[in-house]
Amino acid sequence: MSRFSDRFSEPWDPAFLALNSSISFDYRLAPYDIEQSLAHARMLARCSIIEERDLRALEQGLEQIRTEIDEDRFAVAPDDEDIHMAIERRLTEIIGPVGGKIHTARSRNDQVATDLAMFVRAHSLRAHDGILALMQVLVDRAEEHRDWPMPGYTHLQRAQPVYLSHHLLAYFWKLRRDLQRFNFCMNATEDLPLGAGALAGVNFDTSRMSIAQDLSFGAIAENSIDAVSNRDFVLDYLGAAATCATHLSQLGAEIVLWSSEEFGFCEVSDAFASGSSIMPQKKNPDAAELLRAKAPRIAGHLVALHGVLHGLPLTYNKDLQEDKEHLFDAVDTLELCLAAAAGMVGTLAFDRERMAAAAADDFQGATDVADLLVKSGVPFREAHGIVAKLVRAAVEGGVALGAVTAGELAQIAPQLDEREYRAILADGAWLESKVSEGGTASSRIADQIAQARHVLEEIAA
Repeated sequence: MSRFSDRFSEPWDPAFLALNSSISFDYRLAPYDIEQSLAHARMLARCSIIEERDLRALEQGLEQIRTEIDEDRFAVAPDDEDIHMAIERRLTEIIGPVGGKIHTARSRNDQVATDLAMFVRAHSLRAHDGILALMQVLVDRAEEHRDWPMPGYTHLQRAQPVYLSHHLLAYFWKLRRDLQRFNFCMNATEDLPLGAGALAGVNFDTSRMSIAQDLSFGAIAENSIDAVSNRDFVLDYLGAAATCATHLSQLGAEIVLWSSEEFGFCEVSDAFASGSSIMPQKKNPDAAELLRAKAPRIAGHLVALHGVLHGLPLTYNKDLQEDKEHLFDAVDTLELCLAAAAGMVGTLAFDRERMAAAAADDFQGATDVADLLVKSGVPFREAHGIVAKLVRAAVEGGVALGAVTAGELAQIAPQLDEREYRAILADGAWLESKVSEGGTASSRIADQIAQARHVLEEIAA
């Protein structure tokens, strides 16, 4: 039975008891609940709402509970509805009736919102650190493979060659945007909900700002109704996590392709692969596949919480209990995926010859031929059509683009100088021609690596 069940004459139905209880998952909020309870008690004493001897008792009791939790000795009682009431129940067992004073001038509504904000802030920082570690790995691997050519793809068809370093660094910049999103999540938890009470404020002249300072909040929530109903910061975290997981999924999908026999561009370390229960020869890139599969799980949590909140009237409704499992699972999933991605990318073994052979397919230089025509005065759209005819002639003749006959070249593209045409399709020429800012030419790769390292240094400063 609930601790505040005197209003009711009948015991709870077991099905409702199971439905209503959240302690099986909100137990992990305990460290945050203790921190905010200590700050709340100190504020009550500063404002002369409780006496100093009460504060000392509350501090002693809460510290004992913290030790019990840290040492995994905290016992949950059968009627503990949630971790907040479990802590208050245990506090009263330790120090007697004065333990009940901890709930003066607060409600579970503002208490839970504060715990959640502290949790989101802490795990946004952990996501930040995990992303930063993966970004460092990507820069290091790009440096190692600065001049390793490989095909770039559109529609999973060979399109234009790039350097492997350029491709890896694409994920660096995606992750930098993820960092910015998690930085926003930390900013979104700046306003302290505690002190808003159930919804209307409390009947005591409290000092919410002093609690905010103790708990490292930047400000207080200005409206008590908004304070207890706000879960925007949870949506912000889930949104940032879903986008980050999607980036990891894309990375995983490419590693799955690249490590296949058909591509053969890389091999996943044994530490991140598994075998088959029936086929002894198999080496499966399971870590990469799971990165691919975990993203929709996190995105699903975002959609589900939007569903919980979208039609919810203000202020508190029990529906809000559904925020925690979505958040907690997303946090655990993302942090695990970031660690696995950093380890897997850091140990990938790339096959330079296999990638270079694929990048040497000179059909990937077709755009460069079109640009050569443009430089001779042919409008690009017309040049595109001319080169398309050259490609068709090569395909029909079963030869490389650079091997079309002089006669075919003269007939289809009389504007082209044969020597320049064959030179531009020479191995590697089209890689170094991409000299635009952000391009794949060696000089631009050097600039990009230097800029990426500068970004990492700025973040670390």
